[in-house]
Amino acid sequence: MSGLSENEDLIETARRIFAGPIAFLKSAPSLKYLPDAEVKEVAFAGRSNVGKSSLLNALTNRNGLARTSNTPGRTQELNFFDVGSPLLFRLVDMPGYGYAKAPKDVVKQWRFLVNDYLRGRAVLKRTLLLIDSRHGIKEVDRDVMKMLDEAAVSYRIVLTKADKVKASDLAAVTEATVAEARKHPAAHPDIIATSSEKGMGIAELRAAVIEALD
Repeated sequence: MSGLSENEDLIETARRIFAGPIAFLKSAPSLKYLPDAEVKEVAFAGRSNVGKSSLLNALTNRNGLARTSNTPGRTQELNFFDVGSPLLFRLVDMPGYGYAKAPKDVVKQWRFLVNDYLRGRAVLKRTLLLIDSRHGIKEVDRDVMKMLDEAAVSYRIVLTKADKVKASDLAAVTEATVAEARKHPAAHPDIIATSSEKGMGIAELRAAVIEALD
């Protein structure tokens, strides 16, 4: 790959990996159902309706890999996807949080499942925390950031739906998000703005996944 910068090289490597085999492995409603910790994992977290399924589908260049739930806030399972053949790593789709109408026991179950997974999963290398560009970081997101900080899990903020806001508003929300990230010990300082519909930031996000595994 002579002539390519290190970043371009990483983007091309990531493109090739994500163009290869990717398959749904299993859903884990509790820790006893987790797959064996045989390869590194990168997890995706975000509020209900943040566009997580759409982003995962865009990331993997597949339409139906991650299914959107008809009842937001009710799907309380960790979904695992195998990347590569032979297996290279796994993507983990964490259940959405912050759905206003979710029953209290469901919210409690979410916290137990996610907290136990974050604290006990040695192969988890990074969590990508999705934030809607139109709304920025909300209090419920700060709660999750605190949970990640306390679990000492490295995380990076990814802005979704960046095509839905004006460039000036996107710049403002990005600046505010960077400032917030600096307050958190486990947060990566760089923010990635993405759009599943327009493909914006998807190549950079793939590269960020691969970079997190090193």
